[in-house]
Order: sequence, then C-alpha cells, then structure tokens
Amino acid sequence: MYPWQNKIWETLAKNDASIGHAILLKGKKGIGKQGFAKSMAKFLLCESSVIKGRACDNCLSCMWFEQNSHPDFNLVEPDALAVPSSESQTKLKTKPSKQIGIEKIRALRDVINMTSHRSGYKIILIHPAESMNVAAANALLKNLEEPPPETLFILVAHNPSILLPTIRSRCKQITMPVPDLNLAKNWLEQNGVKEAQSALALASYSPLTALEYNANKYYLEHTDFIKNISILERFNPIALAEELQKTDLPTTVNWLQKWCYDLMSYRITGKIRYHLYMQSRIEELVLKIDLLQLTGYLRILIDMQRLAYHTLNPRLFLEEILISYAKLMAPARNKHSK
Repeated sequence: MYPWQNKIWETLAKNDASIGHAILLKGKKGIGKQGFAKSMAKFLLCESSVIKGRACDNCLSCMWFEQNSHPDFNLVEPDALAVPSSESQTKLKTKPSKQIGIEKIRALRDVINMTSHRSGYKIILIHPAESMNVAAANALLKNLEEPPPETLFILVAHNPSILLPTIRSRCKQITMPVPDLNLAKNWLEQNGVKEAQSALALASYSPLTALEYNANKYYLEHTDFIKNISILERFNPIALAEELQKTDLPTTVNWLQKWCYDLMSYRITGKIRYHLYMQSRIEELVLKIDLLQLTGYLRILIDMQRLAYHTLNPRLFLEEILISYAKLMAPARNKHSK
C-alpha cells in the first residue's frame, strides 16, 4: 500500500462485510491500484484476527499469498503482463497477447464452482479489466449476474468507460485517490528519484509510473528524443526516423503528443504540464509557431496514434509524422537561423 491510500483503506477495512461480490477499483494508471487490490485480497484471506485492519503476514494464508501460491486467489491478466519481456523475446515466437481472452475467464469455472480451500473467500483479481475482449467480458458478466457464494471479484481498471456498462453496474465502484504533488514528490525522493518533480510531470503525475521511468531507460530515451526535435538547427526527420524505427511506435507518438501539448498549453495559458525542464526552450519556440497549424498537427497525431499499433512500415510511418513536424516548426527554424 502507498501513503495516499491510507484513508480509503481504513474505510474499506472497517466495512469489509459490505464489499459485496464485486468491486471495481478505477483511476489513472500508475497510482497503485493493483497493489491496493492485492493488499485487499491478502487482508480478506488472512486467517488471523490479531491485527485489525491489516493482514498479519504470519499466518499460513499470508505466507502462501506472498509466495504467489494461495489456492483461493487467482490473478487474471493479459499474457503480455504475465510473461517477462526478455522471456517473450527469446522463447516465444509470437508476441504475448495484450488482451484477456475468453479462455482465461472460462478457466475460472472450477474455481468458482468449488468450495474454498481455506473455508473463506475465493478472490479473483482481473487487471486491467478493460483488456478483456468482448467474449471474455460477456463470460464474466454471467458470473457477476449470478454471483457464486463466498466469491469476490476485484476488477482494476485504468479506463473504466471501456468496460461494459452492465459490468460496471454490477460492481461496487471505488475511485482510487491520486496523491497530491508534495506527497508524491516526497515518496519518489524517498525511493531514490532525484528529479522527482520533473519525473512526475513526465509521467502525468502518476508516482508509480514516474518510479518505473526512473528505473529503466525510458526517461533517458524520452529526454534524448525531445532534445532531437527541439534543437531545430540539428533536427533531421529522415535520420531520426531511421534511428527510431525499431522502437515502440505508440510510445514515440505519445512523446510527440506531450511535447506539442506543452507548446500549445504554454502559448495559450503560460503553463507547462510535461516538460518542466524545457521551459526556456518552449518559451523561445512558441511565439514562432502558427497556432492553427499546431492545433491541426495535434489532431493528426491522434489519428496516427491509432495507426501506430498496426503500421506495416515503421520507418515510413515515422518519416511521415516527423516531416510534418518539421514543416510545422519551419517558421521557428528559419527565424532561429537568421
């Protein structure tokens, strides 16, 4: 659990009998919803009453849970989350699915119809719930309509609006809290993130996402990309497309969207959301860019984000969006060169 979840945890822990048969934890990605869901599952499965409102960590149930071997707990998630990326690249011929298919929901039949191994809850955690395809969602709906005894479904969703309305209506919906800036910043600093405020801004103020970015190459790669497209006298769209063609295309488009959003936001409101460390450069560029053309380019990027998942030629795809960006920035580049 995370410090910004203490209040909501206390509320639920005091009234765990009113949870019902299904809950939906909803909120933006990177705020700790899955960790909260697992803590809740562990607490409800705990067989000790020594500590009120918390799992004891010492009973057999808690030890099983920590070892990922509790017989009454089932985690349902896409293969892409279950299989480590390095393993998927070396052992699997095809990319693991990012969807939860109907076979994963059907596999729960035995779990649902059997009595629990420990005479308590049977808990099924589905994460992220919106990754269920239509068939899987409909199969789950049947279980929610006729809830089995002593079975609790915990659904975690980043985008709950994608879920079937009938699924949402059968769950107790809980909006998970987003930490305030100071709390998130302090938490990140305690976890070794040096530029905590900049990391938070880049991660849309989701602290777990910011921590993940800091732990891998994402932050450095993003920063390098922004330097490439913001130093206009050195910007070469063809060369950059060649360099980036093996990267994740939706991520690259998202970087462009965030950068152009900041240009637009600063031009209109004087505020920067994502690239706080680039304020002086943004100030220099925005006055030289045509606002209508920038708006049009942002609309193009929305369409290109959808195509990024299905493009057949990554290099040509990148060339198209980067050359369009170069045309957008041409007035700023010409003025700068003069």
